[in-house]
Amino acid sequence: MPQNLRYPLIALVVCLVLLLGLLFTGSGGPRNKAAPVTAWGGPEIASFSLIDQAGVPISKKDVLGKPAVLFFGFTYCPDVCPTTLASMTSYLKQLGPDADRIGAFFVSVDPERDTPKVLASYLASFDPRIRGVTGKPEEIAKLTKSLGIYFKKVDAGGGSYTVDHSALIVQLDSQGRFFGTIAYEEDRQAALDKLRRLAREGYR
Repeated sequence: MPQNLRYPLIALVVCLVLLLGLLFTGSGGPRNKAAPVTAWGGPEIASFSLIDQAGVPISKKDVLGKPAVLFFGFTYCPDVCPTTLASMTSYLKQLGPDADRIGAFFVSVDPERDTPKVLASYLASFDPRIRGVTGKPEEIAKLTKSLGIYFKKVDAGGGSYTVDHSALIVQLDSQGRFFGTIAYEEDRQAALDKLRRLAREGYR
């Protein structure tokens, strides 16, 4: 390859890699509108010990037994989280009887502020079947790491902070294994089709 073409090509490849990385993270603003490809197999949910919005203990066994969808976010999130939870609420309503075949969870990546009481108040605006999850940071970290979920506390100035995080809905089969994903603001019909498939084929 000519010397004068080699370095521009390398720079182009590096830029493409960085762009792909940004598509898979989100926080106060969406960063992953492209729909990830769903796949069978993959990661399996880790064992964990947390609590829900009522202060009731919740662990891996409470997720297993039927297919599940998990969204990782925080109550102080300005747009991605409420938008995604509103979408989940709409999906569950449109699924009809299939919705009861799926467990739905909102896992806080900001347990410092998201106490059970805060979660309960926040989730009151969404479908009551969505179970909030919070607890010790190390337990949250175990859960997120097992599913490849990214999150990071970010200083927002003035003693405040936000949390940068993956903006995907993760689908698991009834044994807690990765089934697929739904992207932030994914086409509604495509998302519903994925959820119907999960409800009907996720018992493995």
